[in-house]
Amino acid sequence: MAENTGIEWARHTYNPWIGCTRLSAACDNCYAEAWDRRGLQRQESRWGAHATRTRTKTRPQLRKWDREASELGIRSRVFCASLADVGDNHRSIDPAWRRDLVDDIRAFHNLDFLLLTKRPQNMAKLYPDLMEDWPANAWMGVSTENRDEMLRRGEALTKLPAKITFWSAEPLVEDLGRIPSEIMPSWVIAGGESGAEFRSPDPDWFRSLRDQCAEAGVPFLFKQWAGRSQKEIKAMGRALDGVTHDGYPGPR
Repeated sequence: MAENTGIEWARHTYNPWIGCTRLSAACDNCYAEAWDRRGLQRQESRWGAHATRTRTKTRPQLRKWDREASELGIRSRVFCASLADVGDNHRSIDPAWRRDLVDDIRAFHNLDFLLLTKRPQNMAKLYPDLMEDWPANAWMGVSTENRDEMLRRGEALTKLPAKITFWSAEPLVEDLGRIPSEIMPSWVIAGGESGAEFRSPDPDWFRSLRDQCAEAGVPFLFKQWAGRSQKEIKAMGRALDGVTHDGYPGPR
C-alpha cells in the first residue's frame, strides 16, 4: 500500500508488505491492525505470530513520487511502513522483499525513506546490504513509548550506521525521564494516542521532551494530542504551550 498521507512528518506512506505482531505497550491499541481488519474485511488476519504477512503491489508509486520531487526541486519524506514493521523477522516475509526495499532506497534519490521499527536489534541481520553501505536517504527510527523502550531501543539505534536517526514517541504512555546524551537521536517526534481506548498523556511528558531537545539542539515535532477520533484530535490543534513545533533534521 502506498499513498499520500495526512501524517504531519511525511509526504507519503509506503508499505512493502502489511502485517505485524504486537510487541510492547505502544501496540496495545494498534491503529494499523484495527484499520486493516475494519477497512479490508479480510477473512484471514495478517496480524500476530501465526499470521502471514502479505506483499503489496504499489512499488511503481515510488518512481512517480521520485519524479515529482525532482520536478519540484524538493525532497519527499516517505514513511515506511505504516502498516508493518521493517524490523519484523516473521518467517512469511520473503528476504527478496527486504532486498527490493533496499534497492528502492538506493534508486530513488529524491525520496527520504523513514524506516521505523520496534525491533532495531533485527536490522543488521535482516538488511546486510543496507549495513554495508548505508545510504544517506535512509533515515532510521525507533518507537520510544516509555522509558524502558527508550533506553533499550535507543541504544540499539546507535549501533546502526544511519546518518539521520529519529524517535517516534507516539503514543507516549509515560514520562521518558532524562535522556542519556549518548542515545539522543537526530530528531524526536512525539504525540498522543488516538482511538476509543486512548491513554491520556500528561502534557509535562511532552514539555520535558521539547526542553531536552532544545538543550541538545535536536529538532522536535509535536504531532498531536490524544483523543477518541482524529476529528476530536484535530479540533485540539497541535500547539504545545501555544507553540506549534514542526522541527525537522537539517539538509543532509
